[in-house]
Amino acid sequence: MANSKRDLFLKRRLRVRNKLRKTNAGKARLSVHRSNKNISVQLIDDVNGVTLASASSLEKDLGVVGKNNADAAAKVGTAIAERAKKAGVEVCYFDRGGFLFHGKVKALADAAREGGLKF
Repeated sequence: MANSKRDLFLKRRLRVRNKLRKTNAGKARLSVHRSNKNISVQLIDDVNGVTLASASSLEKDLGVVGKNNADAAAKVGTAIAERAKKAGVEVCYFDRGGFLFHGKVKALADAAREGGLKF
């Protein structure tokens, strides 16, 4: 019996997240979610269960509402880097979930690194 795409995605997401948790205990997690229309990212403190900062392509002040491309992802990446600095976070780990590190996800990560986040 073949697995559905959703089942394979969920399996991949858990595999990636569990490997990252083992090696990066105590650090904040930069979690990415990508849909067909938007991309969003959260900086999460798993110890306390609190979101420290977030950014999304749905925010009007970023100027990318209705766009879902690598440029929009890069703007979201720079926004999360600025907000992470305000929250006092410089080091985190990048949780791509079940998404491949390619295209929009890679553009977001590169922009966040250029903005000063270290992962």
